[in-house]
Amino acid sequence: MTSGHLPDRTVDAIAERYVEQAAALHPVQATYYGVAGHDDRLPDLSPDGYDARDGLTRKTLADLRDAPPVDERERVAREAMIERLALQVEMADAGIPRSQISVTSSAVTSLRGAFDLMPTEGEEAIANIDARLAAVPEALAGFRATLLESADRGRVSAKRQYSEIALQLRRWTGQDGTTGDVFAKLVDSLDADGAMAESLARHAAEASAAMADFGRFVGEELGPRGRDREAVGRDEYALCNRSFLGATVDLDETYHWGWAELKRLHDEMVATSDRIVPGGSVDEAIAALNADPTRMVEGRERFRDWMQELSDRTVAEMADVHFDIPEPIRSLECRLAPTNDGGIYYTPPSEDFSRPGRMWWSVPDGIDTFSTWQETTTVFHEGVPGHHLQCAQTLYRDDILNRWQRAMCWVSGHGEGWALYSERLMDDLGYLADPGDKLGMLDMQAFRAARVIVDIGMHLELEIPRDNPFGFHPGEIWTPQLGLDFMRERSSMDDEFIKYEVLRYLGWPGQAPSYKVGERIWLECRDEVKARRGAAFDLKQFHTEALNLGSLGLDPFRAAMARL
Repeated sequence: MTSGHLPDRTVDAIAERYVEQAAALHPVQATYYGVAGHDDRLPDLSPDGYDARDGLTRKTLADLRDAPPVDERERVAREAMIERLALQVEMADAGIPRSQISVTSSAVTSLRGAFDLMPTEGEEAIANIDARLAAVPEALAGFRATLLESADRGRVSAKRQYSEIALQLRRWTGQDGTTGDVFAKLVDSLDADGAMAESLARHAAEASAAMADFGRFVGEELGPRGRDREAVGRDEYALCNRSFLGATVDLDETYHWGWAELKRLHDEMVATSDRIVPGGSVDEAIAALNADPTRMVEGRERFRDWMQELSDRTVAEMADVHFDIPEPIRSLECRLAPTNDGGIYYTPPSEDFSRPGRMWWSVPDGIDTFSTWQETTTVFHEGVPGHHLQCAQTLYRDDILNRWQRAMCWVSGHGEGWALYSERLMDDLGYLADPGDKLGMLDMQAFRAARVIVDIGMHLELEIPRDNPFGFHPGEIWTPQLGLDFMRERSSMDDEFIKYEVLRYLGWPGQAPSYKVGERIWLECRDEVKARRGAAFDLKQFHTEALNLGSLGLDPFRAAMARL
């Protein structure tokens, strides 16, 4: 599907043009999306660079509004694209992308992470890495200017995010003596010699020095200017939440729903725990599972191998039975990330599938023992039928989805909602018959429900219900410390993961609830389609039709599903 074969003003032509222009203006995003031809450059992160990208968004949005769709396929694509770009404009007008940085999401984390996705074999690939390393100092200088301009306008992040980012950059650049310099390790892994090896070493050292200097800037210059209050407040939170969901929800109703959903999951955990330790509590069941050597894996590499084996087996069993899985997307790589920040994430294949989909684990220092009962459901979430099936299937369907839909659209509520829906689906399909694996799924579901409560509660500074089912600080107002305490009470995860998670919520408002709220909307849509079709409802057909819409905001998703 190329612009040369499309009338210039069709939705597909506008989408094609936007992908090409957006990739050129933001080469790091091009790498993430798998759009080839930009791996030797970094984006202009100065105010001028942001102005250029915002200008493209506004121009494309205007073009789309003047391009009526010719059929239902184009109607879905147009509604999805308008919803996304209009929100990008709202976010830009609020100054959020230029000022909001956190330990999880910022131009710096994206810049560093792009190197993980770049090809490393062959002269051209190595030359691209060298050129991109050489561009790091200028890119960070531009971002520094943007952050300072935003700060001068009163747009800053919380003090704690700045201090934590400074620590993060110390780790990445080897200043804390734990993981080593990520750029130096990258260069050491490449097959280069002679002049290229010397150039790589020099540019890696310069990139690392620039990153270290940027960390000092964030900690010493921006830190004192940061907000003492970590909550962003209702107005900003509502906008950010809408951006992640692609839907407008009643935040107060969602907050109270989160409490009810957490109680429902807790009760199911109690019942499942009784199957593991008859008459025992959830904590006793977890202790029994953790004491079972058959459920433990020692060592990060062995754990990666366990994930890979489970992922491969799941793909083989699900293909052509529960889902149509084309051959090109049956490959999924499990990898350990070169950082130690915490967090698990998925990256999709490149457009030509030369880079496969990948499941990444950024394991914090000190964690070398892994519980398979906890992580089985994570493999389903990140792999098949979760993110990998959804994202790779979307990329593959060039017969019904335009290039923007396939390569450049990602909506957290839709994607994370599907992945969480997939975990529950695997239980329905019998893949969590083992009570330990099922408890792991319920534990993670409860963790995501707790995040709905904590994220909304902390940022809106809501009152903790006086009649909450867990007797947790009734009547008090949410604070970051109470958020941490609550997550510790409601999760069996390692404390380093939990601390990182709460930091993430505070610095990335509105994202954490998108998992559970997204799942809620997926389930509601399935129920609505099932009620309409009655005896003719087919689950496999529903999944195929829903995934064939591509990624889109949850409000456009509802509308499209209602028309099926």
